[in-house]
Amino acid sequence: MKNKVKLQVKKNFENSFQAGFPLISKDAIVNESAIQKEGTLIELQDHRGQFLGKGYYGIQNKGRGWILSFDPNEEIDQELFTRRIEQALVKRTSFYEDPHTTAFRVFNGEGDGIGGFTLDHYDGYYVVSWYSEGIYQFKDYVIKALTSSVEVKGLYEKKRFDTKGMYIEDDDFVIGERASFPLIVKENGMNFATYLNDGAMVGVFLDQKDVRKTIRDNYAKDKHVLNTFSYTGAFSVAAALGGAKKTTSVDLANRSKPKTIEQFSVNGIDYEAQDIIVEDVFNYFKYAVRKKLSFDMVILDPPSFARSKKHTFSAAKDYPELLKQAITITNKGGTIVASTNCSTFDMKKFKGFIDKAFKESNGAYKIVEEYSLPKDFQTISTFKEGNYLKVAIIQKI
Repeated sequence: MKNKVKLQVKKNFENSFQAGFPLISKDAIVNESAIQKEGTLIELQDHRGQFLGKGYYGIQNKGRGWILSFDPNEEIDQELFTRRIEQALVKRTSFYEDPHTTAFRVFNGEGDGIGGFTLDHYDGYYVVSWYSEGIYQFKDYVIKALTSSVEVKGLYEKKRFDTKGMYIEDDDFVIGERASFPLIVKENGMNFATYLNDGAMVGVFLDQKDVRKTIRDNYAKDKHVLNTFSYTGAFSVAAALGGAKKTTSVDLANRSKPKTIEQFSVNGIDYEAQDIIVEDVFNYFKYAVRKKLSFDMVILDPPSFARSKKHTFSAAKDYPELLKQAITITNKGGTIVASTNCSTFDMKKFKGFIDKAFKESNGAYKIVEEYSLPKDFQTISTFKEGNYLKVAIIQKI
């Protein structure tokens, strides 16, 4: 394949690459200006000119590409992509064989050996998400590797490399046959309506499958459940299927109401027996306090960053304050499902947020269960940021 551009790594970054860290950051490179084009193959060298790794150049947030091999003799070619994708598919064998789950991740970026893109399976259809123009240059490799390894009904793509990692609006259909929407997929026996061609998100976040299952199986029965930042109401569906007395779903987006109604309906749940509210979550908390509403379970799964007319929320700064508001309206003995997908802090710091919120609320608690990414979201120990999901199931004592 094309020649590689040699990039020199700053001395203080050499050890992390030698230890297997795969992300090439802007700050790590001495001569970034040597590259003009995303998708260029690169070789990283230490200050003595010794080989550290090879990969590609692609701008993704503060990243400038990914190392794909620490072996100087391994070529970055079709064969490498096919090999990595085949290995990833084998690791998901149990998901392919489970009739109760037809939606799952089959390739999780750097966790499966190629940073910058992910592949998800939806009942025989696939969605590839590209996170830089650099990895998009290898599109043909990915498609060939996938279609030669597994039967693909149809493939859709999400280009997530517009400014600030935003999604580029497009038709999204790539090859095969177009799916009929909604495409109903299963997850642990629950049904979810998905739309593979309708914007950046398809209707359900696959990384929360374990949490939805435990809510349904272990926590929801006979409970009044509040689901905040509810999106299409997937957690509410899990709670209702688990025997909740009632669910209340709150989200600021207008489309959340029809989408949530649809998710209840495809599961045979009477949506009119549930509350679906289009409202700023922070305003709803104030309303609940004013009306003396309380819940047996409160689910908090905010975006890492959100802005409404009156509020700006950053998980790294504002999570303790959000938790305090949830604590106020959670019954004694009740459950708070605290979740964040913010990758800038770890579980230890997240637990610190929980402790701070309860201390400032003069409340007692215990963490009953913890969750991170499910096993289809493969991660590697040398890139802890890749294991971004942190969920604590908390009992208010």
